[in-house]
Amino acid sequence: MSTETNARANPAPLGLAAFAMTTLLLNIHNAGFFELSVVIMSMGIFYGGIAQIIAGVIEFKQGNTFGGTVFTSYGSFWLTLVFIWVAPSAGLPAASQVAMGWYLLLWGIFTGFMAVAVWQGNLVGKLIFGSLTILFALLAAANFTGSHTIHVVAGFVGIACGSFAFYEAMALIVNGKRGKMILPL
Repeated sequence: MSTETNARANPAPLGLAAFAMTTLLLNIHNAGFFELSVVIMSMGIFYGGIAQIIAGVIEFKQGNTFGGTVFTSYGSFWLTLVFIWVAPSAGLPAASQVAMGWYLLLWGIFTGFMAVAVWQGNLVGKLIFGSLTILFALLAAANFTGSHTIHVVAGFVGIACGSFAFYEAMALIVNGKRGKMILPL
């Protein structure tokens, strides 16, 4: 017997959690707490990449252009970033710091426009996209200048950004499950 309902699940908590946890993990590394390793790369491929793309596809299917664009784009970011890191081991040329600077700057510009799009939304969304724009700008600057200090500062900005996204994901889950506002956005 089928128990279908017309209610659709919200894919945003999945996309936000995947973004949050991969962003936190990478930026704990960027802040200098541990080395880049397969732990970050695996999280980047399977959770930051694939899970966000799945959330994005569902958002598109539900008619949410913003959510679909954001989650599929940042999911693709994670897949391309890991590919950039591992491709040299397969004989492809490594990315220069200048090339990485441009890569990160383009993601920063994209993110800046997404920040404009959420400006009329909730505070947490503004904090996520505002801090992510700053994060990409700092990472681009660190690559263009070779500054380790800027890279470490970027890591701490990224930890804040990932924390904001984690909070929003958990708030959406808790508030949705409880049927009322428990964690404000």
